[in-house]
Amino acid sequence: MRVINKEQIIKKKIICLTSSPPNPRLPTSADHPHSLRPPLGCSYYSKNPNPANLTSSIGMDVAYLLNSCCVSPVLSSSRSPSHRPFSCLPAFRIQSRCAAFRSSRRCTPCFACGADTLLAGSEGSSQVVPGDKASAEAGDLKSWLHRHGLPPCKVVLKERPSHDGKHRPIHYIAASEDLQAGDVAFSVPNSLVVTLDRVLGNETIAELLTTNKLSELACLALYLMYEKKQGKKSFWYPFIRELDRQRGRGQLAVESPILWCESELAYLDGSHTKDEVLEREEGIKREYNELDTVWFMAGSLFKQYPFDIPTEAFSFEIFKQAFVAVQSCVVHLQKVSLARRFALVPFGPPLLAYKSNCKAMLTAVEDAVQLVVDRPYKAGDPIVVWCGPQPNSRLLLNYGFVDEDNLYDRIVIEASLNTEDPQYQEKRMVAQRNGKLAVQVFHVYVGREKEAILEMLPYLRLGYISDTAEMHSVISSQGPTCPLSPCMERAVLDQLVFYFEARLAAYPTTLSEDETMLAHSNLDPKKRVAVQLVKLEKRMLHACLQATFDFISQLPDSTISPCPAPFSPHLKI
Repeated sequence: MRVINKEQIIKKKIICLTSSPPNPRLPTSADHPHSLRPPLGCSYYSKNPNPANLTSSIGMDVAYLLNSCCVSPVLSSSRSPSHRPFSCLPAFRIQSRCAAFRSSRRCTPCFACGADTLLAGSEGSSQVVPGDKASAEAGDLKSWLHRHGLPPCKVVLKERPSHDGKHRPIHYIAASEDLQAGDVAFSVPNSLVVTLDRVLGNETIAELLTTNKLSELACLALYLMYEKKQGKKSFWYPFIRELDRQRGRGQLAVESPILWCESELAYLDGSHTKDEVLEREEGIKREYNELDTVWFMAGSLFKQYPFDIPTEAFSFEIFKQAFVAVQSCVVHLQKVSLARRFALVPFGPPLLAYKSNCKAMLTAVEDAVQLVVDRPYKAGDPIVVWCGPQPNSRLLLNYGFVDEDNLYDRIVIEASLNTEDPQYQEKRMVAQRNGKLAVQVFHVYVGREKEAILEMLPYLRLGYISDTAEMHSVISSQGPTCPLSPCMERAVLDQLVFYFEARLAAYPTTLSEDETMLAHSNLDPKKRVAVQLVKLEKRMLHACLQATFDFISQLPDSTISPCPAPFSPHLKI
């Protein structure tokens, strides 16, 4: 019998190891102040046709992003052989194999719209579970946590029905007794939290990976996919099963648009959020390309799965669903080491609901992660936490919901100086002197649209200057560019009017039509959150348009014709 050693396996399995440029990082802690990136959502299948290898994604909206973490008790004193860390190999860089992506979400409409994430077969079924069994499952998670060190807490797991009868009810964390602001609702020991230092078995290698080509989310997603393959043998089985039943859905039972099919993404036509969704998916593909790097650098995985190279064991669709699930439930811990900042907390999202006007956060304290509530609760009330200063576009992308009362909501306007302008370099210097760039992004916050227009005007005026003497005057002066003439001011304001009208015209529906649709109680949940998002965007655009008209009415002569501008700045529609 021929013996094949580890080196031969590597040579046989890895066809090409190439050096690839560092890929742009996906959602970071800046995107997700408290919890990170979106849900998982469907069942998926391993490339191996063996039924034992059927897999699905992790279920649970970081990022921008844009912050949470996951922790594995692998290094705890009560270490179980079932939950293993990725112990590290020597700290050298092994470039990942080139991977060709033959599959695409767009090729199989709604592929990611209907099944489970982490558990396969009967245990991952999306069939409705009778009330008693569902309650037992909820009890299993809580009892598992208590068996492994969770101290007495003041919360319970409850459920609400899903909008789709084919899917299981949504679990959520509720107060088990009356609570007052300042009460500790629960405190989860670090041994029951999954973070990179535990997953990878070494804080140095954790920092190496997360500051190079791979994001924390990719590492955590890979770990959970391998743990899922262990089934009930995995220490994390009860937690993974809970993530699986949530299917990457937030408390509104909606998955991240990353898992929507083409027809569902059409709900976002006209919104810049649709472009963000596609960009995020491309970023996930780049992460998938780098998975083999983690596999080689994590020694325990190499020993446990010598033939299971990630990109061969898991398809891109599987990884995407797992990544989205981690993104939707990860928590960003403050004042901890880099390797512990992203954590998966069993009582965290998506069991906790997010609210933009809430101040309660999951906090790292000594040997645990705890939640101190910021408001009184009656027994049975759902517990809410702060989602960080994220706009609604990020909330939808990461967690599958939109907050109508979000004080941090905003739209983005991208302006740029005309590079063909003979005075481009001088204008660029003046812009930089005033804290702006040649390509400048302006944030328009809800309720502060007029202030945003006032911030944009000096930048746009600069682009309209064509006279050399006027340019020299601006260069020699300090501060932002002031109005130079009524006709130039009219030209600047007219460009803004055209821009806002063009943005509004890009949507297939009007604001009044959106409000009519939302009045129907039977509106599909995905369409409802999409319509909520575009409605709020349109309100901000209308407010910007009205503010611009107000500025036009304040001109000395509102009938004056705009000055010609051969090198006017660009506004990206």
